[in-house]
Amino acid sequence: MKCLIVFGVIVAVLGAFVGYGYLVFSELTRPLPKPEFSDSTYWGPGEAKNYVPDKKIYEFRLDVPQAEIEDLRQQLNRTLRLAEPLDGIAFEYGFNSYALDQFVEYWRDKYLTKWDERQELFNKFKQYTTEIQGLNIHFIREKASAEAAAKKHVYPLLLLHGWPGSVREFYDIIPMLTNDQNVTDYAFEVVAPSLVGYGWSDAATRPGFNAAEMATVMRNLMLRLGHNKFFIQGGDWGSIIGSNLATLYPENVIGYHSNMCVLNSPLAILKGIYGTYFSEKIIPSRFFYDHHFPVWDKYADLLRESGYFHIQATKPDTIGAALATSPVGLAAYILEKFQYCTNPGMQQDFGAIVTVFGLEPVLDNLMVYYLTNSITTAVRFYAENVSKAYRDLQLDRVPTPVPMGCSRFRYDLPSVTDWQLRDKFPNLKHSMYFQQGSHFAAMEMPAMLYQDFTAFVGKIGLHGEKPK
Repeated sequence: MKCLIVFGVIVAVLGAFVGYGYLVFSELTRPLPKPEFSDSTYWGPGEAKNYVPDKKIYEFRLDVPQAEIEDLRQQLNRTLRLAEPLDGIAFEYGFNSYALDQFVEYWRDKYLTKWDERQELFNKFKQYTTEIQGLNIHFIREKASAEAAAKKHVYPLLLLHGWPGSVREFYDIIPMLTNDQNVTDYAFEVVAPSLVGYGWSDAATRPGFNAAEMATVMRNLMLRLGHNKFFIQGGDWGSIIGSNLATLYPENVIGYHSNMCVLNSPLAILKGIYGTYFSEKIIPSRFFYDHHFPVWDKYADLLRESGYFHIQATKPDTIGAALATSPVGLAAYILEKFQYCTNPGMQQDFGAIVTVFGLEPVLDNLMVYYLTNSITTAVRFYAENVSKAYRDLQLDRVPTPVPMGCSRFRYDLPSVTDWQLRDKFPNLKHSMYFQQGSHFAAMEMPAMLYQDFTAFVGKIGLHGEKPK
């Protein structure tokens, strides 16, 4: 009898444990409703009660005083106090000091001597500023060419960059989107903003400006320009912001396309672990296994390469001060990310950046951070997005009906599978794998990204409908 009682107790305890575990699992993995969210929070200087909105749109043209370029040249002309790399080490310990010395020399003696030419390139597209929620927002606005508009269906497109990128990433893909291409029936009016706190856009003046708030400002910018419905394309932070925008304001989004398809909900994480052992059940081909699995290897690689993330998410002003006061330090910090985002076969190659991106585009991007002194305000964005206020929104668990397209470049951050994406984006229209390419797709292979994005647009079934 005692044995039966003990057995009964064990069964009851196990049953309670399993039942409790099931309740916890259900609570952690169930979809959540869209949260209430303000679309008009004031982020500018001073008190919101004194705020008088300025809805005008002003033309913008980059015009850097020559004295500022000369001052930079003088800073770069100082003797570099760099430690020599260890024997046999290329970029394993960070950006190689021999390579940095050569980059600085080129930056000073070649690049800056043709600054007028580089500045003209920056000004090749029409650019503007306007005030949104108390912040002066800079953006490129390039309309479809007359030839394209006469032949094709034109739709508004919001292009969103990330860190350590800028609008400079899009200079090769914008003409493809706006000109008369033979490969698609669509053309686009491109709006490419500098994110809040990045480039020539103002930074928020107090804590709390996370990706949901950024999405709101970007959405309100599009409304300011008369676009009530529009497409979104983004990578890096642009992907997170685009996802948030499609979640909070689905009524404004025709379709959302990402080249960094990540999802960090508990259910997505559990499915990723399952996929490590049963990948053949959830991916379209074994050739795509390395895009996703094994998750333990992906996590280990992220851990090795995410030291910058931890610093920026905890003490952004400290690293910001160090980088803002040293253009050479700023170069080392940003160039190291571009070096890593080539591909594993080139990460230790001294010519990787030149081969994959070209030297001038990368230095152009570096100049955006230097000229605007925006490195500190840009990296603060990491701290805002690990805050409890943002985590409590749990937007990765809020499904959105917006049509979604995903392009996965082989050497980008590990993406999630379609099986995982559909929990968040049940209207997943397009999914593509590329066996090459990395994180800065718009800069590295703009034609491939353009073709994939327009393929996604073609699958939505607009049939020439004009956005309202």
